Amino acid sequence: MELEILRNNWTTTNNGVPLGGEEVERLLAVRPSPAQLRQAARPFYCFLHFGMNTATNREWGQGEEVPMDFTVMNPDSAQWAETVKASGATGIILTCKHHDGFCLWNTAATDFSVARSPFGGDIVAMTAAACRKAGLDFGVYLSPWDMHEPSYATPRYNDFFCAQLRELLTNYGPIFEVWFDGAKGEEAADFAYDWQRYYALVRELQPEANIAVCGPDIRWVGNEAGKTRRSEFSVVPHVLTLAETVERHSQHSEVQQMRRLQSSDEDLGSRAVLARHEALCWYPAEVDVSIRPGWFHHPEEDSAVKSAGELFQIYLDSVGNNCTLLLNVPPAADGRIPPADQAALAGLGKRIQAMTVDPIAVAAPGEMRQGWLELDFGGERAPACCILEEDIAKSQRVERFDLYLRLPDGGLSLSRSGTVIGSRKILSLTGEAAVGAVLVIRQSRGAPQIKRMGIYA
Repeated sequence: MELEILRNNWTTTNNGVPLGGEEVERLLAVRPSPAQLRQAARPFYCFLHFGMNTATNREWGQGEEVPMDFTVMNPDSAQWAETVKASGATGIILTCKHHDGFCLWNTAATDFSVARSPFGGDIVAMTAAACRKAGLDFGVYLSPWDMHEPSYATPRYNDFFCAQLRELLTNYGPIFEVWFDGAKGEEAADFAYDWQRYYALVRELQPEANIAVCGPDIRWVGNEAGKTRRSEFSVVPHVLTLAETVERHSQHSEVQQMRRLQSSDEDLGSRAVLARHEALCWYPAEVDVSIRPGWFHHPEEDSAVKSAGELFQIYLDSVGNNCTLLLNVPPAADGRIPPADQAALAGLGKRIQAMTVDPIAVAAPGEMRQGWLELDFGGERAPACCILEEDIAKSQRVERFDLYLRLPDGGLSLSRSGTVIGSRKILSLTGEAAVGAVLVIRQSRGAPQIKRMGIYA
């Protein structure tokens, strides 16, 4: 019976698909950049939506506000960093300029900034400094759509935007991610942003930064509800890098392909999908979701904060499913992250830490030579969690696997089945008594490269 369970694996049938060959080698040639690798190793970070909308209690501004409307007087960036750190996150991305155009730094490009507000300080500088002190990475969100700027939708606007981007990328230390938002209102004028110019500026000034969403390095998962796909691939058609940036009526040469493949599609990286596209890229998914119903703080939502348990499930579904997680935590008008949000984040951090505090067995096998990997628990244990990691520096390979528990009587019990692993796959287990675990790779693109397998109580 055991031989029957283990026989059909990647070294024998490979689930009926080719293990190698020209097409498989084409897929395996797609690999992450050093910056993408670094971010995969630090997969959880926080969004801080903070700005004019915080003071006016709106989600989107109107572009008609004035600096004096920003009445926040005590932004506590140290408390923001401490709260984020307690959640287990490794970085902060600040909304330096949202769609209303109000800037949280002392920009020379416009008077519509915090410098002309009653507060007068540079909130970007404060947040970057707080991140450095807390050992957190710092990233910037800069909205291309600007309701306030008079030059918007004219050729001069690209110069204006690049001037602001240059300030953010040169005055605030290392930037780990630049987040370009493609959202804009229905009333906004049609305008072709000079994306390639923006990307070139990031590459020049912050070469280790990843450019996300409307960018070539990290893709939007396709929703803002914390949901991911059953199979979340990082090797996808290159056309997806255009999905959030190209106007639907554009005559861009890849738009017709893009219309047939969207960020929200369920299948983005199977062999069948990739076979239809000549150009491929490494484009991992980022899950952006808010701790509250809205993205900015609203007092009426103080009773609607997600619980630590809800946040932990989102963590498992994102970080534990080959994605990074960008969790939005909006500070309130008093300049602090509210107590309910703070408590939920602290609870999340404790759950993340507890997940791996009691390792039962851990292995780092590297390139697999046989169809399965077995870990011996050294006695009877009750495993609660399995964490699998591929060596994604050698591309994404595993397409199907089964995890068995070896029972005290020596038999094998199927615990979990899955498809892709990628940078990280977190599997919750039932806690049944077992003396070992067996990972069987059923289908792979070439020999599996398992960086780490850990079983935890």
